Amino acid sequence: MSDQVWKRNEIESPCIKICVVHPQARLCTGCLRSIDEIGAWSRMTPEARRAVMDDLPARADAFKVRRGGRAARLADRS
Repeated sequence: MSDQVWKRNEIESPCIKICVVHPQARLCTGCLRSIDEIGAWSRMTPEARRAVMDDLPARADAFKVRRGGRAARLADRS
């Protein structure tokens, strides 16, 4: 006998449990949602959640700029 696990029919949270808010962008660097979106997530409609989820890849581009490492050290020497 197997138990059927009850699942809700809704979009899951993009949270990856790395909750650090970028001070200028005011976005969580883990899931890329804003503070307001995180706070309202449980009350958002599926359509609103989908809109946020669709926008997340564009937000990720803002955090792909490397600020350190070998390339930055070599650039500082120029």
